[in-house]
Amino acid sequence: MHQKARNKSLPFYILISFLTIVYSCSSSKKIVDKAIMFNDEREKLTLEYLSDRYGLEQAEPTIIPRMIVLHWTAIPTFEGSFDAFERPKLPVWRPDIKNMSPLNVSSHFLIDQDGTIYRLMPETMMGRHVIGLNHCAIGVENVGGTEDTPLTEEQLKSNIWLVKYLAKKYDIEYVIGHYEYTNFEGHELWLEKDDGYRTKKTDPGEKFMGDVRKATKNLNFKQVPLKQ
Repeated sequence: MHQKARNKSLPFYILISFLTIVYSCSSSKKIVDKAIMFNDEREKLTLEYLSDRYGLEQAEPTIIPRMIVLHWTAIPTFEGSFDAFERPKLPVWRPDIKNMSPLNVSSHFLIDQDGTIYRLMPETMMGRHVIGLNHCAIGVENVGGTEDTPLTEEQLKSNIWLVKYLAKKYDIEYVIGHYEYTNFEGHELWLEKDDGYRTKKTDPGEKFMGDVRKATKNLNFKQVPLKQ
């Protein structure tokens, strides 16, 4: 009799366990580590970038994160976006910035259109993703951003989650869109030495940034400086 009662109640416990797992998965996200190449060559080029562009002489290519910069790749696939960052040296199709440094562009995180978050490199290593501010900025790239592959609702949710996650780990002062980087010219964080080295950016879009800021306003990030 006791054995029957225990067996009869078993499906109830299975149901409770299943609901717990479902709830846990829906309320949290996972970061998938998928490293780009950060070999001796990339380390050397990164140290040279810190020295040449910012006047920072360091033994290691590390940063103390104070800012998160959100981007889009303008490449429609995850594979294409990852490949653009993977090698240490700039590809031949980036002559616009090659004269400033042969170091390839990179980002700490890459978020696919389905919202999956990939970590490409350690958060405290310098990546080349934003002029003047790489020495203190964590970069978050989003796959897409073209007319045919606009950023998705899933990506928005992942960006919001990731910003909150990083704000718990580091003393983050600013969260900005790539298009806002020139507002920091003259700011204490701005270190780019060449007044002619600028590129025009629109990513990840004003609406996207507005939605991220609305969802993270309780974190009290500093306002982006007014453009001088």
